[in-house]
Amino acid sequence: MGQKVSPNALRLGIVRQWEGRWYAEKDQYVKWLNQDIKIRQTLLKMLNNAAVAKIDIERTTKDIKLIIKSARPVIVMGENNKRLEDITLAVRKIEKNRKAVVNIKVVAIDNPDGNATLIARWIGEQITNRASFRTVQKVAIRRALKSHGVKGIKTTVSGRLGGVEMARTEGYLEGSVPLTTLRSNIDYALYEAKTTYGQIGVKVWVNHGEVFEKNAASRDNESRDFKPRDNKFADKKWTNKGGRDHHVDTKKN
Repeated sequence: MGQKVSPNALRLGIVRQWEGRWYAEKDQYVKWLNQDIKIRQTLLKMLNNAAVAKIDIERTTKDIKLIIKSARPVIVMGENNKRLEDITLAVRKIEKNRKAVVNIKVVAIDNPDGNATLIARWIGEQITNRASFRTVQKVAIRRALKSHGVKGIKTTVSGRLGGVEMARTEGYLEGSVPLTTLRSNIDYALYEAKTTYGQIGVKVWVNHGEVFEKNAASRDNESRDFKPRDNKFADKKWTNKGGRDHHVDTKKN
């Protein structure tokens, strides 16, 4: 049976960055990791109406920096930055440090219709409100394809669709979504919609095109120009005859 890997994790360090960017000693690593998880869970509950797509966390031993990416940055900040103060207090409570230095940066998402997290959440919320799972997928796909930079989109919904007794999976694919091409910038998201007849899983893949095309081409050229560096070939002339393992002895008797 085929096993699938998260497209986000597969592309870390290639076309995607880690959501948590910090270094810690052995005794601090688990503590900071658990705090990051709690911070994200808490902020997503506080900002459930602010269309938050991603929360990046950067740490040093002296301070913590939150980068909140949202389609509604004004709601995240609140009136007179009141909500930012609430976020700071919540983070300090999780950190168990009332004097912790918390820096918050709010980044606006210019293209929310092409963001996989926001698309999956919208589809899930519509299904929770008893909308047709087929219709909402088609509407989301149509909006995404009109967005700048989107080359393709794939959506699936799984569970007791329409309240039927047997669970099944249905989805749609428009455009190109190459999951095995690592230089393709694939945005993936999962959302779980709660309904009266069970939980519905929503998955969304959005292709934003290829990145690092020049670097990828240069790496291909380097692999073609590969020369063996083992010492046992130091006195031998490399030829293409008979394949790349063929060599000619050039030693003089």
